[in-house]
Amino acid sequence: MIVDLHLDLAMNAMEWNRDLRLPVSVINAREEGKTDKPDRGNATVSLDALRKGGVGLLVATQIGRYVAPGSHLQGWASPEQAWAQTQAQLAWYRVMEAQGEMKQITDRQDLEEHLVYWEEGYESGERREEGGDMRKSIGYILSLEGADSLIDLSYLDIAYSYGLRAIGPAHYGPGRYANGTNATGKMGRAGMDLLKRMDELKMILDCTHLCDDAFWQALDLFKGPVWASHNNCRSIVDHNRQFDDDQIKLLISREALIGAAFDAWMIVPGWERGKSTPENMHCNIGKLIDHIDHICQIAGNSLHVSIGSDLDGGYGREQCPYDLETIADLAYMPGLFSLRGYSEQDIDNIMQANALRFLRKNLQDYQD
Repeated sequence: MIVDLHLDLAMNAMEWNRDLRLPVSVINAREEGKTDKPDRGNATVSLDALRKGGVGLLVATQIGRYVAPGSHLQGWASPEQAWAQTQAQLAWYRVMEAQGEMKQITDRQDLEEHLVYWEEGYESGERREEGGDMRKSIGYILSLEGADSLIDLSYLDIAYSYGLRAIGPAHYGPGRYANGTNATGKMGRAGMDLLKRMDELKMILDCTHLCDDAFWQALDLFKGPVWASHNNCRSIVDHNRQFDDDQIKLLISREALIGAAFDAWMIVPGWERGKSTPENMHCNIGKLIDHIDHICQIAGNSLHVSIGSDLDGGYGREQCPYDLETIADLAYMPGLFSLRGYSEQDIDNIMQANALRFLRKNLQDYQD
């Protein structure tokens, strides 16, 4: 089984209006001729494709960014509207659960039960292609990408009660709780109070998208579990969205996980939006493995890296490795690691074991 630390499934369902129960080819055919989104007709993710690739557990997001007047960023005009959008996304997850498509994981018992369920009787890819039962429920841990939609801290408790287990306080630009990508500045009182309450609830801090100032501040203040669900290396692609080596070293010292993201501009240097293509930039999965390998070399082991694909996170095949057709192609990554000399244990660590170990340690026991 493969674990993916970051997928914006509900955003795709509710804002992109994609029926993720359908095969990717059908989703793309339905979008032929549409131009309202830059990635129309280039989707890579569906529940069907996840099953075909053996992605049985993932971190699924809610996302609703507030943008102040005059901002060029996309988002909602008030925190209340952003909250309402995250609740529409939550409703979609609930419908998928009711139909047996997905299963929410909120504690260690849920996790262990799901792992047994996924492995028992799960047929090989060959059998599934021959018409076997492939409709296994995909397990998901709920995460909030950007905290802007939390109208105040009382909404954090509401979210925790419905199963939210991880939060990335920032997204792009200035945020209500923390500044994110392309912004600067430390967190104010609201952000510090958010971290304190997350600590009390034993939630996971996702430091992806935190600007450098907020990153160092948050890692100093927050004492609980940390991951970077979808982040690559600044030493390869020099941008503030990526982590520099000192940040990576700090995350390693905190026993954090760093999920490798498949967005092409984060993989290869010199990407120009609207001009570059994966082919002319020679962006393939091997170039992404360079980022994973860089982290492994810093750590001296393979214990702090995972997959955090962020596929269809506002982009599609026009901006991801050219040798990836759908998310099912994650299943080819073990072979690529093997060609690099990675051991079977290293490969297992990256594809699932690191994530499972982290979750077993940091999800709480079931409480009635």
